Order: sequence, then C-alpha cells, then structure tokens
Amino acid sequence: MTDTLDDGYEISHDRARIDAARVHRWLSDDAYWARGRPREKQDVAIDGSLNFGVYDGTSGEQVAYARVVTDHATFAWLCDVYVDPAVRGKGLGTRLVAAVRDHLEPLGIRRILLATRDAHGVYAQVGFEPLPGPDQWMVLYFDQSLRPGVPADSR
Repeated sequence: MTDTLDDGYEISHDRARIDAARVHRWLSDDAYWARGRPREKQDVAIDGSLNFGVYDGTSGEQVAYARVVTDHATFAWLCDVYVDPAVRGKGLGTRLVAAVRDHLEPLGIRRILLATRDAHGVYAQVGFEPLPGPDQWMVLYFDQSLRPGVPADSR
C-alpha cells in the first residue's frame, strides 16, 4: 500500500522502504520513550511489526515513522510514532495515524491501544480517546526504569 497525499508526501507500509538507520537515530536520540534504544533492538522491533513510513514524494526521503504490534486479527498496539522535526506542523503525524487506523480497520481488529505523554491532540483527531476503565488493565515491568515516577532521562 502506498498512498500519495495531496501535498506530494507518500504513506506506505512497505517494509523494504523503511530507513532503519534513520528510524533508529530518530528514536534513540530524540524520542523520550526510546532514548538510548540499541540499534539491534530497534531492528528486531521493526522486523516483528507492521511498519509505516511517510516519504517526501520528490526525494523519496523518509520523514516520519509509525510501528504497529499486531496479530492482524483482534488487537493492535500503535507505537514509535515519530515525525522528523523539519516537517512537523504539516499534519503528517495525524495523517500517518489515520492511515494506520484505516489499514487496520478492515482486518476486524477490535481496538488499537497506544500510550503518549504529550500528543493526545494528534491522536484524538483520528478517534482515539482516553482509556475507559483503566483499572481493567495491568502491566508487568521487566525494565523497572519504566515505572511511573522514574525520571524520563533514566529510561
């Protein structure tokens, strides 16, 4: 699947187009949730996931990324959504998330979850809402630094 947007950007879920080195640099250097993630760990995550990229239609350069962990039938977790700072403010993040939603909906997936500290407005524009009944959900931390209250810089 490749969709060309009206401003010349393309959104694709073709794994072969993902610039894994760029994605790793973005996430490990700049994303609070993945800072310091080793390249090998990122490559395994990419290989085990459904990946989406946004590309400049002229240069072909990747300018945004999103990853989905899913069984392609009942559940999906949207993660690692990142837009290059040079193209932020153009609505690419919202359009990327909408493309992910639109790709997953026909599969019959019942819910897509995500976690965000600061981008609720982006996700709300495409239908995400706060988790109802958060008391129904649980988490197991193998990495204790991810527990709430631990400073983000130590993650």
